[in-house]
Amino acid sequence: MPRARTIVVASAAALAVAVTAAYWYERPLLVTGTGYAAHNACALDAIAGRDDAAADLPPNPLVPVLRTSLTGTGAATTILGLLARQEAVEVDGYGCTLGGAAELPAATEVSADPNPYTALPLAEPTDDAVAAALAHGFGDDLGSEQREALGTRGIVVLKDGELVAERYADGFDRSTPQLGWSMTKSVTNLLVGRLVQEGEIDLDDDHLRPEWTDERSSITIRQLMQMTSGLAWDETYDLGTPITTMLYREGDMASYVASQQLAHEPGEHLQYSSGSTTLLCAVVTAGRGLADAPRSQVFAPLGLSSAVLEADAAGTPVCSSYMWATPRDWATLGQFALQDGEWNGEQLLPTGWMAESTTAVDTSVEAGSDGYASGWWSNTRPDGSVVEEELPADAYFAEGHDGQWVVVVPSEQLVVARLGFTPEADDNRVLSMAAALIDALG
Repeated sequence: MPRARTIVVASAAALAVAVTAAYWYERPLLVTGTGYAAHNACALDAIAGRDDAAADLPPNPLVPVLRTSLTGTGAATTILGLLARQEAVEVDGYGCTLGGAAELPAATEVSADPNPYTALPLAEPTDDAVAAALAHGFGDDLGSEQREALGTRGIVVLKDGELVAERYADGFDRSTPQLGWSMTKSVTNLLVGRLVQEGEIDLDDDHLRPEWTDERSSITIRQLMQMTSGLAWDETYDLGTPITTMLYREGDMASYVASQQLAHEPGEHLQYSSGSTTLLCAVVTAGRGLADAPRSQVFAPLGLSSAVLEADAAGTPVCSSYMWATPRDWATLGQFALQDGEWNGEQLLPTGWMAESTTAVDTSVEAGSDGYASGWWSNTRPDGSVVEEELPADAYFAEGHDGQWVVVVPSEQLVVARLGFTPEADDNRVLSMAAALIDALG
């Protein structure tokens, strides 16, 4: 072989090796991107009935090279049609799962009958001050680019248990389910409360995993719910962090979380962790229907007919992140919490459950966890100071990624649900809107 040709072949081989090595180095990041996109496209089609999946992809450098298509059983995404393929598969009643879920029980049928809000006509605001508050929440005063960045898609207002106002963005209405992200953690709190009420579990139960034969055996259900288990975690959405690994590279998410070692003594430090809540769900639903437990224990009694909580490949509900529901059904959950678990004349949660669940954790906390309680966020810190000065001290919140909120203000008998897509705007206007609604509704 001539020397020049030898050099060319050797160079091409070296380049191929380098490209291959670079791909495998970057593959965790790439499959995170394709996993996110595939799951998003599948769920929007199967649950929300939407065909604009790209509208829910947050800005990142991978977006231009993602190639997503519906498959008939879900959706698949690759890089440029070739690399890092991830597929999400729809399972009836349970939404979509990356790689497909284990065999799941038949999903409990959920009727809307127990929900007084589902069948009501559109509640357009009739009071000028209430209409102005919702207009503020939708950014009517902003330019088109700023309004798009604000991204409000649905607002529902309940006052004294009555539906008093709601508004939806173009392409959305009162029947469109929307993803709550970490608001799912607050629903998990209600699921745990239901099981405590039925005597199935106790918050101080420990020895939660058979493989925990070391200090982790002392971790309790309460500590998982309050995120004080001490398990090492990093909630940063970045290459190779536990949260992205759990959501996009692990079929059995709970086992992955359970494999983490202790970084702190259980009960001594609050580390915000979606892993903690996902593991919690695996613990409390084991032997109780796994993926169906949220449907049988929470959705059916409340009449949340739009609600779907998706499962992982092992069949465990992803209770940290993956619940979908209409804004009305999200508001219904807030009203149920406001009523301390009483619904249609039946006490479904232990009396005083919400007061305990919305008391901020009194221990050392990480930055960004100010006011965290037990799946809910309290507006009062352990020292009695107020977190958000715009709202009363007794307010509490369900909060989720990209601007999902349910605001509950017991002293005002007010519930405000806000759903949207706000990955970039600095202020999603939820707090100022809620404050304006308090003034408007008296």
